[in-house]
Amino acid sequence: MPVSRPSFRQACSRFATGVAVATILDSSGQPHGLTVNSFSSVSADPPLVLICIDRGCSLLPQFLESRHYGLSFLSDQQQDLSNRFAVLPEGRFQGVDWSPGTTTGVPLLGAAIGWMECAVRQTIEAGDHVIFLAEVVACDTSSGDPLLYFASGYKRMA
Repeated sequence: MPVSRPSFRQACSRFATGVAVATILDSSGQPHGLTVNSFSSVSADPPLVLICIDRGCSLLPQFLESRHYGLSFLSDQQQDLSNRFAVLPEGRFQGVDWSPGTTTGVPLLGAAIGWMECAVRQTIEAGDHVIFLAEVVACDTSSGDPLLYFASGYKRMA
């Protein structure tokens, strides 16, 4: 018998993840972003990462058109940003501290504990999501503790 959606989601919720905001600039130069916890490193040589975006996400068309995306790994002090980029339908960048990446120009959020600028190498349709496989072309880190997500809620390191 196939695994039910609720059972699958509950089992996945038992895997702690960090929280990131994936960002792009659209063709008119406007920033867009969304909260993701479906981030994974794939390879160190070359440096590859992936994110997954739900097919029902209103920003999916903009991400599919973009050749680059940014990732900002949120600190445990940035839960408000995670909620903003997960919930607000528009105006997610309004009043948010961000700067363009030095290599690709993608938006990177201030006070994050890590940043990546990524060049999309492949998109893969997989079930109800699209996987964005990308090469990291620039990255940097800062101090701080990560914002974690576990059992369908935010957590902090002890």
